[in-house]
Amino acid sequence: MSDKISEFRRLVEKSRRIVFFGGAGVSTESGIPDFRSKDGLYNQKYDYPPEEILSHGFFVNRTEEFYKFYRDKLNSLKYEPNITHFKLAELEKKGKLSAVVTQNIDGLHQKAGSRKVYELHGSVLRNYCVKCGKFHDAAAVFGSEGVPHCECGGVIKPDVVLYNEPLDEKVVRGAIKAISNADLLIIGGTSLTVYPASSYISYFGGGEIVLINKSSTPYDNTADLVINQGLGEVFSKIE
Repeated sequence: MSDKISEFRRLVEKSRRIVFFGGAGVSTESGIPDFRSKDGLYNQKYDYPPEEILSHGFFVNRTEEFYKFYRDKLNSLKYEPNITHFKLAELEKKGKLSAVVTQNIDGLHQKAGSRKVYELHGSVLRNYCVKCGKFHDAAAVFGSEGVPHCECGGVIKPDVVLYNEPLDEKVVRGAIKAISNADLLIIGGTSLTVYPASSYISYFGGGEIVLINKSSTPYDNTADLVINQGLGEVFSKIE
């Protein structure tokens, strides 16, 4: 076992208020493609740029085109949690991990058993009618064709944060509070380039920061421990 992973294990063992802040790299090991790598969604060819398709204006004005892309590329129901998701859930059950703060919308942390999850960008598992506000599950979207509609006739919208939409203030407040109270902040599977989510780690008040990512990030020099390996390879080594 490398010295860095041994140090990571030591930090996890001694800590009592761990917060995990994660991005797309957490779920790529489950087979879900990321967005910004050379093979990610943003580097594939579509009739419109993916950033435009996943915007509020595109959803409103080209709803059917939005749903063609959304069903094809963002359906996470067929994927299963991986070792990182399960290890984080275990740490929570042991009373060591106080929260997961995620930029992902796939719901895999909850599927693995995590209970305290702050989903900064929402979730494909939740959907609502833009007219009456009624909740609809993922099957109402992924199991339908064309533009899904509520019984009242309103369009159903995924509860995900699209471009040009604000983040949920309640979720943000909870995430910031968890991060500020943590004694160990583990950042994993994220390039830390998505704003404003990446800025929330500045609220960390004390203890150590561990950064686990295959490539370097702009925050490497602020971390106490940087491990440039896959998350599954690292988390499989902790108890």
